[in-house]
Amino acid sequence: MTRIALIHALSHSVAPINEAFARDWPEAVRMNLLDDSLSADLARNGRGLDAAMHERFQRLAQYAVDTGAQGILFTCSAFGPCIEAVAARHAPLPVLKPNEAMIEEAVQAVQGQQGALGLISSFAPTLQSMPPEFPASIELVPALADGAMDALNRGDTATHDRLVVEQARALAARGCTRIALAQFSMARARAACEAATGLPVLTTVDSAVRALQRRLGARLG
Repeated sequence: MTRIALIHALSHSVAPINEAFARDWPEAVRMNLLDDSLSADLARNGRGLDAAMHERFQRLAQYAVDTGAQGILFTCSAFGPCIEAVAARHAPLPVLKPNEAMIEEAVQAVQGQQGALGLISSFAPTLQSMPPEFPASIELVPALADGAMDALNRGDTATHDRLVVEQARALAARGCTRIALAQFSMARARAACEAATGLPVLTTVDSAVRALQRRLGARLG
């Protein structure tokens, strides 16, 4: 059986990715590692992704590998350089950043298509950090679902979903032909966004599962 390590910095990421695996790749054996102090420490220490933070990621990854993980998916988007260092150290083991698979699928989806790709985030800094990860050839329209993350933090999932759907409708009205949801925690609103807009909606969780299946199929097959 294929064993996948899911490494989280936020508790909100745990359920969406596990639900995607249960639906789309139930044969995979999952292990979940949650260190919810990572994001808080990053915000608090003011040192950015320093050597100590890099070492923490290396230790988490090594623990996962030592348990027999054949692939690693990090679900925390603020730690890209740390994840890239892990991937370099453990190559050819598949090690994915949370956004990379969805960005790959989004680029493929809009090639030859008219209209822009709408990118919805519930976390404002993501709209600064994530757009540069897309090729310059992609017309990207960012939108912030303001208040959605706060609603999720207090357990108000209905308000979270409503705020995300409102942005999806606004992007559709602006001529976007595809929509991407930036956070793992937003995947719960995918079906509602599709129903409200009639547009295809990409999520980081679904894309990540598909990418791991492809990479491990090629590697293990």
